Amino acid sequence: MKKIIIAIDGFSATGKSTVAKQLAKALEYIYVDTGAMYRAITFFSMNNCYNDSVLDTDKLINSLEAIDLKFVYNKETSKADMYLNDKNIETPIRTMEVSNNVSEIASIPQVRAKLVKAQQKMGEDRGIVMDGRDIGTVVFPDAELKIFMNASANTRAERRFAEFEKETNNTVTLAEVLENIEQRDYKDSNREDSPLKQAEDSVLYDNSSKTKQEQFDYLHGLALVEIKK
Repeated sequence: MKKIIIAIDGFSATGKSTVAKQLAKALEYIYVDTGAMYRAITFFSMNNCYNDSVLDTDKLINSLEAIDLKFVYNKETSKADMYLNDKNIETPIRTMEVSNNVSEIASIPQVRAKLVKAQQKMGEDRGIVMDGRDIGTVVFPDAELKIFMNASANTRAERRFAEFEKETNNTVTLAEVLENIEQRDYKDSNREDSPLKQAEDSVLYDNSSKTKQEQFDYLHGLALVEIKK
């Protein structure tokens, strides 16, 4: 059966990763969470390249060659965890602190160039589902199926807040989550290098009022149609 590339772009907290994982499992494809890759470099930067809350961009750029990222399958969770220089950082990269800084790091051209090259290599054999901000426009402009996901900012904030509430020591408020999402939307859409935008040949999917099952059924159907072409 023909293998394709499925590129899923969209704003933060639209459920890109959730449906991308579902599609990859159903199709027996490889799933790549590009957001985790940017979060990993952000985590590295926060621990090595900030002075009094100010990013030392040159230091980060000069450190990129020493940054090794890879996904490692976790038998306990049946998911792939992000490793930075052979250390599992899956949990710390999901914090609000990282979320607050990831757009700044992702706007740096040298960071994007490093990760885009790595992502393109992952898709050389196709049979891959990748989600992010510029997958259909920059990483895989020739992807057979491109999806652009959106939902209202309030809906996305409520979803993300629900995730934080599950954490034992959570101190984040819904208002803080909403502010973070709105700031990331602006930064992602207005950065000079590879801004978030819908590819002309992508399918726009607003899931504000959709269940996860409805979302999966619709997008899985699109994938099957493309595979059969």
